Amino acid sequence: MAVSLPRPHRDDAWIALAGLLGGLLIWGVGLGNRSADDPVVVWDGRWPVLVPLFVMAGCELLRRTRPRLGLAVGTVAITGDVLTQGNLVTVVMFTDLIYAAVLYGPPATARRVPWITGLLTVLGTVVPIAVWQVPEALLIGMVVGLVTFTPAATGWIVRNHRDAAEAARLHAEQTALLAEMDRAQAVSAERARMARELHDMVANHLSAIAIHSTAALSLDDEQTSRDALEVIRENSVQGLSEMRRLIGILRDSSGDLEPAAAPTLDGLAALVEGARTNGLDVDLSTEHGKLPAPVELAAYRIVQESLTNALKHAAPGRVTVGLAQRDGVLDIRVTSPYGDRDGPRAPGSGAGLVGMRERVALLGGTFEAAPESGPEGKVWAVRAALPVTDNSQGESE
Repeated sequence: MAVSLPRPHRDDAWIALAGLLGGLLIWGVGLGNRSADDPVVVWDGRWPVLVPLFVMAGCELLRRTRPRLGLAVGTVAITGDVLTQGNLVTVVMFTDLIYAAVLYGPPATARRVPWITGLLTVLGTVVPIAVWQVPEALLIGMVVGLVTFTPAATGWIVRNHRDAAEAARLHAEQTALLAEMDRAQAVSAERARMARELHDMVANHLSAIAIHSTAALSLDDEQTSRDALEVIRENSVQGLSEMRRLIGILRDSSGDLEPAAAPTLDGLAALVEGARTNGLDVDLSTEHGKLPAPVELAAYRIVQESLTNALKHAAPGRVTVGLAQRDGVLDIRVTSPYGDRDGPRAPGSGAGLVGMRERVALLGGTFEAAPESGPEGKVWAVRAALPVTDNSQGESE
């Protein structure tokens, strides 16, 4: 079965052609490495020199695609060249095969070739001195080292630099990928934060508008319609103001526009009063000390969204809001009457519960929202426990 060799690299083809032409030029002018009467020359004459030259040029075609095969065949060719009068270009091409085997070959070959050539250099130095015992014998070791160990060591150094550059490139790509992932996560987190803020700021006003507009359309009473329209106008103005402020912050690319102060628990009384204006019977009780800003913002938004949900979905009855701080935790509990009804007075999407759960998760707290039995019957209870620490992590408006 024939073994198909890969197509040589274009640069290797040019190297092989240049080596072959250079060797033929030296052969043509009659230059050789040894004279015909040299004792190592077995095949004297000019023509035997061409066989190792052509074989070595063919091996150059394999320097990248099959470097180990090229070096093995090149070693046979250089041995044949030693037994002839020799050609300098054949020797130069052999040094290139050693260099290429270390640079392009497998890691095992890259490690072994320098050791083998180093050992050959030592033997080429020690053995001639031991046999002939003349200083000139050192020249043999120098030539062996120059032809074998030097290109191997050069290839090893270049390979190490290339591997280091590749590792640096991969590290840079990984760093860029991680930076892109961090950027995407930051954008996603910011979008989620803006979605929560937009929902919490506007949903309460829009829910009140929807409920009171329904009342104004369904009840044939002039005073009731007037009162409903007043509530609708108030909530429309407040919602529009908050929307303009939020849009202004989003459009301000210079960062000069400062966002309004984030709501705190001091504003719960006004929030509850607004819920009462919208028709809820709300009872508020609070017991807490100084809290971190992220905890106050999350608690305010949870109460705000709970009141909005009560306005849209709760059955007639009392809504209770309770906040109590104890043992490093702020407990929030909002209950509203839960029972059968024809349908919600305003549509809901469930985004409010998702937003509350996300706010609590950002602070490392716990959140529950489910129906439960109470002294006054079945209620819908929203419970949240927020850790109160000086390093509480969270978000601000």
